[in-house]
Amino acid sequence: IFHLFLHSRKKMGLLLLLIICQCAINSVKTHSVSNPNIIILMADDLGIGDLGCYGNRTLRTPNIDRLAEEGVTLTQHIAASPLCTPSRAAFLTGRYPVRSGMAAFSRVGVFLFAASSGGLPSEEITFSKLLKQRGYATALIGKWHLGMNCESSNDFCHHPLSHGFDYFYGLPVTNLRDCKPGQGSVFLKGVQNALVIPVQITGITLVSLAIVQYIGLLKVPFQALGYCLLIITISLVVLIFFFYHFRHLNCFLMRDHQIIQQPLSYENLTQRLTKEAMQFIGRNTDAPFLLVLSYLHVHTALYASENFKGKSKHSLYGDAVEEMDWSVGQVLDVLEKRNLSDKTLVYFTSDQGAHVEEISNAGEVHGGYNGIYKGGKSTNWEGGIRVPGLIRWPGVVQAGAYIDEPTSNMDIFPTIVKLADAQLPSDRIIDGHDLLPLLQGKVTRSKHEFLFHYCNAYLNAVRWHPGNSESVWKVFFFTPNFSPEDSNGCYDSHVCFCHGGFITRHDPPLLFDLSRDPEEKVPLTPETESRFYEILRVIHQAVDNHTRSLHAVPNQLSWNNLLWKPWLQLCCSSPFQSCYCDYESGGSPLEVYSR
Repeated sequence: IFHLFLHSRKKMGLLLLLIICQCAINSVKTHSVSNPNIIILMADDLGIGDLGCYGNRTLRTPNIDRLAEEGVTLTQHIAASPLCTPSRAAFLTGRYPVRSGMAAFSRVGVFLFAASSGGLPSEEITFSKLLKQRGYATALIGKWHLGMNCESSNDFCHHPLSHGFDYFYGLPVTNLRDCKPGQGSVFLKGVQNALVIPVQITGITLVSLAIVQYIGLLKVPFQALGYCLLIITISLVVLIFFFYHFRHLNCFLMRDHQIIQQPLSYENLTQRLTKEAMQFIGRNTDAPFLLVLSYLHVHTALYASENFKGKSKHSLYGDAVEEMDWSVGQVLDVLEKRNLSDKTLVYFTSDQGAHVEEISNAGEVHGGYNGIYKGGKSTNWEGGIRVPGLIRWPGVVQAGAYIDEPTSNMDIFPTIVKLADAQLPSDRIIDGHDLLPLLQGKVTRSKHEFLFHYCNAYLNAVRWHPGNSESVWKVFFFTPNFSPEDSNGCYDSHVCFCHGGFITRHDPPLLFDLSRDPEEKVPLTPETESRFYEILRVIHQAVDNHTRSLHAVPNQLSWNNLLWKPWLQLCCSSPFQSCYCDYESGGSPLEVYSR
């Protein structure tokens, strides 16, 4: 009995030891997927076909490809919008941009001026706000493009620091051709077309009034004519002043709330952004951090530093891609030097597809390559919304894995919020889904049965991935009219638009099965797809459900919110000095931080 008792005690002790060990292992596993550092690398207008890991064989992107080798490649990663401003709003909030008023009903779907009053509403909850509440250090470096001020030039109601970022270094609006001398203008042709008829009508009206006044057919008060002429003259002077000084008024670099370079200089710009990112990492090695490095590459105006200029096989566009890849490598290297690689989730993407219509004044292609996919930026063809999606986190997510399930850039919000042990907002709909189970191979199906594709504020297309099928159905309610007709974009207008004579409506909608026809070449018909009307019925029901979930919100991209308002203009000196300052250059080239 005594020996049995001793043997029983040994077995109990061994069992207890095993339980303790298992608890310790579980504790380590839990700790390993809690409160990681988060680095988000976002390109601008990068085509999915521009990267080696997505099949490109002529551009050199070894550092971005390294993320694919050491992490997960999402092959059906979808931007929530094919335009910068709404896509970035959706990305930060995890919600379709139409829910926050960040989708336009007018032709213009993005912010163009620093002194516009629209922007990401303060009521919106960004992942940066939630991570900051959890003790994360947060920084946005690079492009913002989600508004600046509301009522005065220093209220900063839409500024990154008002949306959960501790630190901001970058551009409040975006990079445009007009920002770089010699690169042409995105406005000139549009302004000319818009003003020709009004100016002609006004001129004819004034001359006619003057004639009838002179010959005595009609008595028009001379004072009224004078006021009318004065108003027209002042309006034209303001307009000419604005576009003549566009670069100074809209293309500037900020650190937090202070302008440090106005106008922006492109010299060593990527090196400066990279240096800021690396210094931020260096300052926060002992506590969790969120870094959003939002590149200006490869939106026009294109640029590259001397070390990269003329080195690629695709002229300046290729040089810019390869310089951005170098920057990604610098960030990955500093993580290794600081022993932070295993503690850091790195995500690389683009805000939308390549801008295929970008052709320079000299006829050089300045837009990217969307691979096999149709269309590009500003359209909901796959080329406009299917973007790179690379996620690396050594030891946590699968290395070298490919996931061909529909995922969205809105999924980053719930994914990193949960990783930071923060609570998802319960007072609003979050359209994104946590990606971690998919990334770890714990599930094989995406939670996105439906994805809704908006062209500005108009529902353009719907994607349906049934749970019991490999098919990915996609319907279009309207499509853009390409110009020329046999081209792959809207070259005559530089971008495609979403309404009126710019589109063709379809009844019944166009139907594609992306699993068999990812190039969207051949629409299905009742003759070629037996379930044609059943598929449309299910999708129409999903649209009804989705539409009922929407609520009226102020339109942040209304004409009133888009227009330039002089009283909101940021200026680091004075308008009489052309708003000029440069606290960046210091008279010598900046060296890249390499500690």
